[in-house]
Amino acid sequence: MGFVCGAVTLVTTIGQGLQAKAAADDAAKAAKEVGEFNAGLIERDIDLLEKQRAIVNSNLATAKRRAKKDFRAVRGEQRAAFGGGGIELAEGTPIYVGLESANEVDFQVDQMEFENEITNMMISDQQEDARLQAELSRMRGGAEAASVRAQGNRSLISSLGKAASIGYEMSGGRNMY
Repeated sequence: MGFVCGAVTLVTTIGQGLQAKAAADDAAKAAKEVGEFNAGLIERDIDLLEKQRAIVNSNLATAKRRAKKDFRAVRGEQRAAFGGGGIELAEGTPIYVGLESANEVDFQVDQMEFENEITNMMISDQQEDARLQAELSRMRGGAEAASVRAQGNRSLISSLGKAASIGYEMSGGRNMY
């Protein structure tokens, strides 16, 4: 192998290794960006779930106010019916009917609060799942980036090894130091 040809091969080999390393570094950066982008999309769901929680809690407050208002209306109708019938409102059946109605409203409100709490727990679970998915996406992006960088380093090391062999051959197998 002639000196010029050997030198060109030596420089080309090193250049190919450097290009492979640079390409791997670019691919690693892209893999990390994809993982981060996907994580951002997933984390957007966490915010949407928090908005859903606010709506659910607001609906509960509205339903409770409506139930109490409806109870007052029913209680008024009961009083009017009993009073119009000439029944004493301070004792007996009117009181029992009123207590029964109040207990029913309390039960309905308790049931709404329980269902709301279950919904909030489900939302919290979905948020935690989304957080974990986002973290996993970042980890996958980081792992893929590390793998691609390692491939680039292997290419560079291989090219340097080939270049060293070429340099050794060009020197006629002599120790150059």
